Amino acid sequence: MDAIVLAGGVPKPETPLYEEAQGQPKALLDVAGQPMIQWVLDALNGAASVDHIIVVGLSQDAPIHSKKPLHFIPPQGHMVKNIMAGSDFLLQRNPQADLAFVVSADIPAITAPMVDWLAAQVTPGKVDACYTVVQREVMEKRYPTSRRTYTHLKDITVCGGDINIFRPALAHTNIDFWDRVIEARKNVFKQASLVGYDTLLLLLLHQLTLKAALDRVCKRLKIRGQAIISPYAEMGMDVDKPFQLEIIRADLEARRA
Repeated sequence: MDAIVLAGGVPKPETPLYEEAQGQPKALLDVAGQPMIQWVLDALNGAASVDHIIVVGLSQDAPIHSKKPLHFIPPQGHMVKNIMAGSDFLLQRNPQADLAFVVSADIPAITAPMVDWLAAQVTPGKVDACYTVVQREVMEKRYPTSRRTYTHLKDITVCGGDINIFRPALAHTNIDFWDRVIEARKNVFKQASLVGYDTLLLLLLHQLTLKAALDRVCKRLKIRGQAIISPYAEMGMDVDKPFQLEIIRADLEARRA
């Protein structure tokens, strides 16, 4: 599979990481001696399941490297458009591509075995999109001070992962819906209301299981979906705030040492 790495975004003055970034892309923030995205690229380079890597949001002169073929696409101004641009490039390179990774550049703690584990959970030709989640107890055991945002379902409490698998041809379907989902990505209740107010009500009452939530989304989008419960907190440990950046820096400095 190819991997689309989402590296767009320069922190603005009103955002928490502005002081750290100082006008530079978030993906290039220093983490334990190298750009944050480089840790992600290292994991993808070490994964047997990854072929080509497509970075959306950085230019070719970015201070990053890859042993595997690396392609650059300029930022498109919006996450959904970045995914669409990456998918278009991927399909031009390989029109027969069935599935691809889509990875955020701000989960630098992932490793190659984690990437390959995720690939092994998916059967090509059987699903259109696979969404990873991490259980609260797994996240808080690994990163007890991470202060993630959790969704409380009837059978499980989870946060979302930032490395997923999808069928690239889907990128140009349900665009308006995905735009609204991305806009509401920090508020699971707004996302639930986009699927339907009955779904929102069940979520508020903690009467919605993970499978039921998945089934409702798949029915709404007319796709075949799979929810993957990851045993790796690193898949959901994205860097949005300065204290999370410090957690990750300490974690990866210890790994490097």
